[in-house]
Amino acid sequence: MSHTDLSLLALIANASLLVQLVMAGLLLISLVSWYVIFKKLFLISFIVTSTRKFESAFWSGGDMATLLDNAQRHRKESGPLERIFEAGMHEYLKARQSRPADTAIHVDGARRAMRASYQREMDAIETHLSFLATAGSVSPYIGLFGTVWGIMNAFRGLANVQQATLANVAPGIAEALIATAIGLFAAIPATVAYNRFSAQIDHLANRFETFMDEFTNILQRQSR
Repeated sequence: MSHTDLSLLALIANASLLVQLVMAGLLLISLVSWYVIFKKLFLISFIVTSTRKFESAFWSGGDMATLLDNAQRHRKESGPLERIFEAGMHEYLKARQSRPADTAIHVDGARRAMRASYQREMDAIETHLSFLATAGSVSPYIGLFGTVWGIMNAFRGLANVQQATLANVAPGIAEALIATAIGLFAAIPATVAYNRFSAQIDHLANRFETFMDEFTNILQRQSR
């Protein structure tokens, strides 16, 4: 490599094999992170919209049997909150048919069914979220490892040079520092997205739990 050729592509092409592998790994992590980020963006946007729509229909005083029928007929388009409601209402009606006199069993069965559905929905929403957390925390260290290795190679190369100058060592150090830059490029979006999604998911979880408590109270009043 020419001493004056410090373009980005030239530095990457002339880096040591290990540093190139580190860069390639970080770029792969970055690509997967962006895939997860966009997937979560669309998913959470859909959940927020569907939750708002169902809450509006539920609290407008609509018939619960009609809401249950709509949830069952449009299951593929329904959101998590609608499926939680469906699980609780279905269990409540089934308990009333099997043990009509035991009102406590009706409400308790609905509560447990909603809790199980809630846990399944939250597990689905949080899928791959841990990858963003891992990418955000590990990528800088992977990049730093590549940088340290590249700088070690650059200084080892000075052993064969009678007079060490900045021109001798600058290309090797520049190659090494690219690994740190790529590590930060992979880590920063993943960390920001993880924090943002975590806050949104916590907010959704609180809305779901509040709905379950309020719906349970409604069922208790109807069972009296």
